Amino acid sequence: MILGQLADNLLSWLFVLVGYTTPLGIIFGLIGLTGFVEITRFEKGRSLYYQLNPVTKIVLGLCVTTISAISIWWIGGLLTAILALSFLTLNNGLRKFVFALLLTTSTVVATVQGFAPYTTTLTLQEAMHVKALHTVWVWPGYFSYMGFQHTLTLESIIYSLQISIRFTSIALASLILVLTTTPPGVIRALSKIGLPIPITFSLVIAMRSVPRIFEAIDASMKAQFVRGLGSRAHPLIRPIYYVEALMSSITPILVFLLRGAKNTAISADTRAFRAYPKRTYAKPLHFTRVDRVTIILAVSALIVTVYAATHGYGRGIPYVG
Repeated sequence: MILGQLADNLLSWLFVLVGYTTPLGIIFGLIGLTGFVEITRFEKGRSLYYQLNPVTKIVLGLCVTTISAISIWWIGGLLTAILALSFLTLNNGLRKFVFALLLTTSTVVATVQGFAPYTTTLTLQEAMHVKALHTVWVWPGYFSYMGFQHTLTLESIIYSLQISIRFTSIALASLILVLTTTPPGVIRALSKIGLPIPITFSLVIAMRSVPRIFEAIDASMKAQFVRGLGSRAHPLIRPIYYVEALMSSITPILVFLLRGAKNTAISADTRAFRAYPKRTYAKPLHFTRVDRVTIILAVSALIVTVYAATHGYGRGIPYVG
């Protein structure tokens, strides 16, 4: 009896630790900081995404976001699969495709861990259109202090998987915009749409800063290991030193960002940023036939999805048989 309870407790904690550490392991172990730099930085190319107007890609991203938010889960899954496969058309496409799959997997695992143990029975019965739930695991009683429900059910896992699908397609669409569009192109596109200049400027600064932050973190962590951090540690506890190196890199990264902000402010002032209410650009935006076809297809898909959602298609059908 005591051994059985001890085994249940150990397995419960093992499930929790695996759920929390797997996304971190994928991000830092498989993708790595250099991988994040690759999927957050613009590179020149000749495939379809590189030829599209930035406005077209923004409209495409907005349509994907709306469709994923209001449609049934498998529509979001289909969009995720299509967007992930489209990474193969980018420069070094196979590598970026693998990174996209790993990032999608980490998002799914993190969402399941963040939703499945906490979703109430009433929510599951209403969302899944079922009365009886199928128990997969019973948590120890003291797990309730962490907000866990008493049992982990099959329906809660499926429900959290469906939620994660809504995030993955949006994340992939955003990465495609970042990978295939220059910051000046984003400025011109957002200005064309009518977004206020301060918001546009903030978004572009974020696009330029994110890859640099990953590069700086990677350089800081490597410098600490070169100096001997964890050199004599056992391989099993070596991940602890990675966390220590990451935490120690916060201060130099903040200094790096503050210096970068100062340089950006000087650059903006010397170029008379916002000296006039409107700006003109040396390279005007042009819409090609491919842009028009892409926008028509994206908007048509959005209209069909809205029509289906407002008329109840996909509702009332149980997700679990």
